[in-house]
Amino acid sequence: MKLTIDQLTGKSRTHLVPLPCPHSSNHFLQPQAVKAFQGLQQSAVQNGFNLQPASSFRDFGRQQLIWNGKFNGERKVHDDQGHAIDFSLLDDWQKAQAILRWSAMPGASRHHWGTEIDFFDPDLLPVNQPLQLEPWEYQQGGYFFELSQFLQEKLPHFDFGLPFMQPEQYQEVGREPWHISYLPLAAVAQQQFTPEILLAGWEKEDIAGKFVLINKINEIFDRFLR
Repeated sequence: MKLTIDQLTGKSRTHLVPLPCPHSSNHFLQPQAVKAFQGLQQSAVQNGFNLQPASSFRDFGRQQLIWNGKFNGERKVHDDQGHAIDFSLLDDWQKAQAILRWSAMPGASRHHWGTEIDFFDPDLLPVNQPLQLEPWEYQQGGYFFELSQFLQEKLPHFDFGLPFMQPEQYQEVGREPWHISYLPLAAVAQQQFTPEILLAGWEKEDIAGKFVLINKINEIFDRFLR
């Protein structure tokens, strides 16, 4: 399915249908991805897990709020050890690179495509413990470790993959063990998504650091949007 500029950049959800979830009515994916994820959920149930989406489709406006808030110092930007970065010491390009380690630019998130899911198991989350979506929750000793191990084995059977768990030498974005991608559709969207598409989606939009982002757009695609 060929996506439009608005669909690729999170400005339209006409390519999406609801993803049923007991905790929220705000989850959407492409129909084929919904069917595949429901099959994965059934497999998880059979193995004692309650696999649920924490995040699925995210629109341009939401990504814009996240990006602008971080760039303007209103939201925390952390290093690989979880420590807050002092943005007062950085120029605009340094700020952008620090954010891109963990957050996509508006219009450039894979979550716009309706192929991506951040997963968790609400039954494994300790009482009064909010979900963090941080690596330690999914690693040895974390409460989602067994679920994560199970999914690493099962994901290929349902055509899902872990796009942000590639060896670190191949990409500069942080590792996200909670982020799964429905590969048959994501590969098509990724092939269609280009700097020109993104720049078209940015017209008349307020994006913090826009000048430097435009000047560095090809480098950003090469380093952060593989």
